[in-house]
Amino acid sequence: MATAPVARDVVPDRRTLSVEVWIVLALSLGASALYAVLDLAQDVSSGRALRQQTAVINASVTANSTLNLLYQLLGIAVAVVPVVLVVYLLGRSGESAGSIGLDAKEPGREVVWGAALAAVIGGAGLALYIGSFYGGLDLKVVPTNLPPTWWRIPVLLLAAVQYGLLEEVVICGYLLHRLQQIGWRENRSLVTSALLRGSYHLYQGAGGFVGNLVMGLIFGRLYQRQGRLGRLVLAHSLIDAGALVGYVVLKGKVSWLP
Repeated sequence: MATAPVARDVVPDRRTLSVEVWIVLALSLGASALYAVLDLAQDVSSGRALRQQTAVINASVTANSTLNLLYQLLGIAVAVVPVVLVVYLLGRSGESAGSIGLDAKEPGREVVWGAALAAVIGGAGLALYIGSFYGGLDLKVVPTNLPPTWWRIPVLLLAAVQYGLLEEVVICGYLLHRLQQIGWRENRSLVTSALLRGSYHLYQGAGGFVGNLVMGLIFGRLYQRQGRLGRLVLAHSLIDAGALVGYVVLKGKVSWLP
């Protein structure tokens, strides 16, 4: 995997790196995975079919529009703190965001790769969700129930960027980078990262798990081979932006949308 050279004498030992990884995951998507497993278990134990369950992702918090906006912005800001933590920890070990391929090199190539990945992965993911939902394997996922205010679309776009940054920086770039430094083999690291990605999407049901597991395998392998993270962040953000804004635009206008 292509990474920037680092001064080996400032990179922590394997035990320290292992503890660091556990802490980062516990403060971010590792905890989300555990909650998703429990939530799915609760849904299943209720005895109702998954199609009768609903998961709202970007939920409205209050009827007061100004407070609702502030809640949404605060939630987005807090959610990206683990990304800041990761960049800080890399800096503490003599590295940088560039060490995990998050920099401004070759922006044109990053945009082309990101757009192409978003089109392929996003289209396949939508087809998988529609098929698994009508097959009774998935919950009904409502991307948002925010009110039709002036700030709804901007907030959804910010949320999409937040999801792209958080998931790709923590689960793809940082985790695979640190596991490599700890001494894990590539395939073991890749499967671990992909399983974790699938697990915190279990709130969407089996289709959400499988779709994101496959996405994790593809994105993770691309990262291991290319060492570039920006294109993955962009692709993920575009996929989520399409899902969030597309839902707002198409809701009630197409018959196949759950």
